[in-house]
Amino acid sequence: MLNGADRCEYALDALERIGFAKAECTLNSVHGEELNLDSGKISLLRTTDDITLHLGGIRNGAKGSLSMNRTDERSMEEGAARAMELAESSEPDPAHDISPFQPAAEFQRGPLVADLDLMHERMKEFRQYTVRKYPSLILRRTSITHESRSTHYTNTNGTDLRSRIGSYSIQPLFASKEGKATSSFNYATVVSDSLDRPFWEYGSLDLLMLQSTEQVRSTVFEGKFEGDIIITPECLQEFVDMVCIYLGDRLMVRGTSIFRDSLSERVADERLTLRSTPLSGELAAGHFITDDGFAAENSTVIESGILRSFLLSLYGARKTGRERVKSGGGCFVLDPGDTSHQEMVASVDRGVLLCRFSGGSPSAAGDFSGVAKNSYLIEEGEIRYPVKEMMISGSIRDLLRNIRAISAERVNMGYCLYPWVRAGGLTIFGR
Repeated sequence: MLNGADRCEYALDALERIGFAKAECTLNSVHGEELNLDSGKISLLRTTDDITLHLGGIRNGAKGSLSMNRTDERSMEEGAARAMELAESSEPDPAHDISPFQPAAEFQRGPLVADLDLMHERMKEFRQYTVRKYPSLILRRTSITHESRSTHYTNTNGTDLRSRIGSYSIQPLFASKEGKATSSFNYATVVSDSLDRPFWEYGSLDLLMLQSTEQVRSTVFEGKFEGDIIITPECLQEFVDMVCIYLGDRLMVRGTSIFRDSLSERVADERLTLRSTPLSGELAAGHFITDDGFAAENSTVIESGILRSFLLSLYGARKTGRERVKSGGGCFVLDPGDTSHQEMVASVDRGVLLCRFSGGSPSAAGDFSGVAKNSYLIEEGEIRYPVKEMMISGSIRDLLRNIRAISAERVNMGYCLYPWVRAGGLTIFGR
């Protein structure tokens, strides 16, 4: 039985022997320990092991690639042959390439072994806390998972990168009920490299559960107005993801991104600085190796409103003639502002505290619309009441330019670090 390093070397050799001029191999293995709480009872403790081997090769400018779960020698030989079949049936593209030589490196971070006893104690503690403090709250499901992730990337240019990362992930799903009245369900994910605190102290879990108990009494809003939204840290990722759509490979390669000609130009209010920081010690869910085979570096995407970097892979960069993003994307951190989120609420004449947003992909022009869930109406500087599903629409380009405040406080979810953000000029309507 080949070990991890031997499997990568064997697979890479198989790709070379079958005729690829350039080839790469990534082996990802994940060992997980998962503990679940369902309807107030600990229901499941399981161990999982997943292995994924990605093979890629380039011949005469054409690329063949595939992912597989079997890593015995015969399967890897068959995988290499299949990759060649895919390359031979593909159109050549001079933008295809593999990462250049980089010095061999190994990286490690976080707890690689789960503390099962502590996971169990924290889960019991969480259940007892919610029953005591929030009697109307129903924990539909809560999971605590420890994952130990190993990645090995190697290619025919001599690059050999390896990493091992351990972390815990806390994921509660909940709603509240009083008599026949119920709130909309809500959920959260928080990643941490330790369990040194009770679950409710991570991210904004305690606040989200409190809000769930308030949202049992949600009110239907009637009417339509143009106003502000205050996007909570937990909701902000939805809007960062919208921005990323226009900065990534797909729309940049097509030439249809709304930001395609905006590098080094202002695309947002000067208060906004967005960074992609996989090496940050603040985020437990970072990474050391990018998907396109580079040792990751931190990157600034938007600095004081100026677009500094697209989110292009090696292929996207070669295809467009732009620079690739050194971070590989993800692990976003938004710099804090200079006002409290309470002061932010007090400054809003009419708007919505947006706690969860459900919408489809934005249009080619940057327009978006969706449903505000688990959210609150703000009038005359006060949070009035929780509202049932209001609609919010606007333009991602206008939203970035119409940022009116960013909070000094931030919430760390382990995979991102975000403040509250107030933006104006949104269309808000109910029935």
